[in-house]
Amino acid sequence: MIVIFLFFMIASLIVSAQLKRRFKKYSQTPLNSNLSGREVAEKMLHDNGIYDVKVLSARGHLTDHYNPANKTVNLSETVYNGRNVAAAAVAAHECGHAVQHAQSYAPLKLRSALVPVQNISSRILNAIFIMMFFGAFMLPNFITFDLALQIIIACYAVFTLFAFITLPVEINATRRALAWLHSANITSGRNHHQAQDALKWAAYTYVVAALSALATLAYYVMIFMGRRD
Repeated sequence: MIVIFLFFMIASLIVSAQLKRRFKKYSQTPLNSNLSGREVAEKMLHDNGIYDVKVLSARGHLTDHYNPANKTVNLSETVYNGRNVAAAAVAAHECGHAVQHAQSYAPLKLRSALVPVQNISSRILNAIFIMMFFGAFMLPNFITFDLALQIIIACYAVFTLFAFITLPVEINATRRALAWLHSANITSGRNHHQAQDALKWAAYTYVVAALSALATLAYYVMIFMGRRD
């Protein structure tokens, strides 16, 4: 387990560092259109016939996200106000999720449905690990170790399913963003390749997360199967 954890921790750090480096680089590359991230987002929404989604400024760095519950595209301050390739790429990507929502994109609907299930699974998993942390003497007072393993496996199965459903959602949003950026002449030539590169490294973070969840699930399954032999 330690080896698995270290491997994916290192992989995650590498991808995160590359992502931050590229966004910093492309944040210094101005757009020919000189549109801000907010303006890019609003234009993409309107070009797709979406007028009931608000574009808001959010605190933090790389905290950009689309909230389907209240139909808001939340852009970090540097993206919201930025007039560069990185800001345009991120703004368009988040609007890609708004377009998915408007068009009832099936993987997005499934991921949204799994959010409460994942939240419950996380709370259950935390409770199990707290009992384990306080020692084997505490755990049997509540449940058997085999049942605890089964619960852990079930929770990580939910995490893994959520992580792998997230992949097509993010990849599709990126494809929608890049296609629109090109067709709307927001990015072209070298700028467009830079936008592609920035969003590619953002997608890698979800790939690492999905593989990490799968590896952790497989680890606990092997422990459980080993106890049954």
